Amino acid sequence: MKIALINENSQAAKNGIIFDALKTVAEPLGHTVFNYGMYGADDKASLTYVMNGLLAGILLNSKAADFVVTGCGTGMGAMLACNSMPGVFCGLVIDPTDAFLFGQINDGNAISMPYAKGFGWAAELNLQDVYRKLFDGERGLGYPKERAEIMAKNRGILKDLKAASCKDMLTVLKTIDQDLLKAAVAGEKFSEYFFANAQDEEMKAYIKGLVG
Repeated sequence: MKIALINENSQAAKNGIIFDALKTVAEPLGHTVFNYGMYGADDKASLTYVMNGLLAGILLNSKAADFVVTGCGTGMGAMLACNSMPGVFCGLVIDPTDAFLFGQINDGNAISMPYAKGFGWAAELNLQDVYRKLFDGERGLGYPKERAEIMAKNRGILKDLKAASCKDMLTVLKTIDQDLLKAAVAGEKFSEYFFANAQDEEMKAYIKGLVG
């Protein structure tokens, strides 16, 4: 699985801690982690939590990533921004129990975490425990397991509802503020990672026209 990490400007200084925790857990399980930044508070390309959501939509809908790990101070803003995008199902995850239940019940494709609120001593251990509960083993099995069938049915209904209520991602890219879009894809490693992994040729072509 290709996992993308996205951090916004208010918590950019913690990117190294988050990336190390994510790699420590995910890579031995056979996953590949792509760090889309921000890498530090002084990065030339600055991301807001709104841009986190837009970038998550681009990466997931183009299949440049299979899963997105993002967040902000409380995790709520990035979660809301992610869930405004077509095809993105993002949960607010604070602790390992949240991670386990989100993976088994909702089986979404993104999580948002708080990187300021409650982020104190041994925070990196909580991050590792969260990622372990999320990425180790099969997701979507249900909890409790006797409710697995109805949970899977509801996930399908939600997916259909979102498809009916959202435009497709290419239309989103063409109709949103183009300066916002350019800023969201201006990260130091975006072009290197995105064009090597994205599978949607129309989205690739449109974004290539923006970034040159």
